[in-house]
Amino acid sequence: MTPRQIELVKSTVPVLREHGVALTTHFYKRMLEGNPELRNVFNTAHQAKGEQQKALAMAVLAYAENIENPAVLMPAVKHIATKHCTIDIRPEQYAIVGRHLLASIREVLGEAASDELVDAWAAAYAQLAEILIGVESKIYAGHTARENAWSGWRPFKVIERREETPDTVSFELVPADGGGIPSYLPGQFISVRTFLKDRGIVQPRQYTLSRASGLKPSLRITVKRIDNGMDPEGAMSSHLHRYVYDGSILDVSAPTGDFVLEDKDTPVILIGAGSGMTPMAAMLGHLAQNTPQRPVEFIGCAPDMQHVILGMDIRENMAKLSQAKAHLFLSKSTETSQCPVVKNERLTQKALQELHLNTAADVYLCGPVTFMDKVKASLLALGFASSQIHTEIFGTGMMA
Repeated sequence: MTPRQIELVKSTVPVLREHGVALTTHFYKRMLEGNPELRNVFNTAHQAKGEQQKALAMAVLAYAENIENPAVLMPAVKHIATKHCTIDIRPEQYAIVGRHLLASIREVLGEAASDELVDAWAAAYAQLAEILIGVESKIYAGHTARENAWSGWRPFKVIERREETPDTVSFELVPADGGGIPSYLPGQFISVRTFLKDRGIVQPRQYTLSRASGLKPSLRITVKRIDNGMDPEGAMSSHLHRYVYDGSILDVSAPTGDFVLEDKDTPVILIGAGSGMTPMAAMLGHLAQNTPQRPVEFIGCAPDMQHVILGMDIRENMAKLSQAKAHLFLSKSTETSQCPVVKNERLTQKALQELHLNTAADVYLCGPVTFMDKVKASLLALGFASSQIHTEIFGTGMMA
């Protein structure tokens, strides 16, 4: 990019701060109408709730603010690229996105979008696309470098469906081609894609692999049903619960993700709520299998005992750890329990303080966004450093 183009892109920062979401909302509407095949790529729930539009607006703003040194955005770029690879975004699709983005700049900004400004943003977009394509090519190469690995989508067959709680089901998946599965890291996820007959559209959705690698020759996902009527938020989970049984075929992407348990000897604290219990179950399984002597504290949150996701797995793996403590917080339970592990209360800062947690430990935290925000703030107040707290958001590409 020329100095003049950089100057022009930076000049749009105030506009992006104020009108970025309007621009990205217009962009997505334009692109999905002009290229309706992309409705099968983008998650309609994120579109309907405005999450994708906000995430893109934030990303475009951050890029414009750092246009002179885009290297500072590499952690965010890698996060976005990882999400792209799970839904099989390919280099040729960037041309489609670029065409609609530049047209949207013209249409939203009107007379303020001079040819010179649009040309500057064309150069900026080309630079960003080149960065993302480069990062994504390395991720795809990493996927295929492992034994039994693949790139893009691969058909998997459901060999077992198991009811975990009244609203949660686990699915055991094996390659429909009869091949093997690759190893993966505790906390990684896959994308699952299928045709939603109620909506007449193909949709992808990410699910954590809820069991540690190497324990069985299959991949397991654990899906909580979201009952929102015809709201797109619950479309995939409702479909899986209603229509997917033994023998069903689902398209699956290769395991990926950066929210993974690091192999250390240092203490670790695992905190999960709702579907956020799924990566914790995989991490506990990995610890039990590989470092059973590592000091571990597990904190689980659920409405009541009936809704503790993967409770059996968690108990079995905790029993294999020689230095493990468990704490289960039940926010809606009134049942009396003699077990000191169970507490009929919400996980608050006061409750965390009373656990006397080791502030030298690494913390892995996953659950609803509001839950994670509160718990992270509490941990920081109790003396944990931000660098010790690792989080994962089940959503678009935004990070906590």
